[in-house]
Amino acid sequence: MFNALRPRVSSIIETNNSPETIMQKICDLLKSEVPHYDWVGFYFKNGDKQELNLGPYAGAPTDHTTIPFGKGICGQVAESNENFVVPDVKAQDNYIACSITVKAEIVVPLFVNGENIGQIDIDSNTPDPFTQEDERFLEFVNEEVAKIL
Repeated sequence: MFNALRPRVSSIIETNNSPETIMQKICDLLKSEVPHYDWVGFYFKNGDKQELNLGPYAGAPTDHTTIPFGKGICGQVAESNENFVVPDVKAQDNYIACSITVKAEIVVPLFVNGENIGQIDIDSNTPDPFTQEDERFLEFVNEEVAKIL
């Protein structure tokens, strides 16, 4: 599945659309094509502030449009600069619930010129669905997105 999606992500990147439109199309593609991706979105560092702001996303609306560094999975990735895979969100003390249906989450940082400027965040209503294959694919997605930022 991910091997088939890679060229589709690359072709979206190569369009002459705005970065926001490109990222929205990627969110829509991943949510529609990956069965265990129930919410797909990008968060970005808010200038010099120690917080993330929600960018393009696909899925149910969320109240979490601003996330302080260190809070929740996204806020922790903003500080650690490392992927964070959560097989069971109920087992996480520092978790911000977006929906009662969410069972698992994966967050992968997005680097531009070596700086963590944001991340892709995936929520899943399926318990423990994420593998190393998901991590490698989302790293690829972020590398592609970094080319347009």
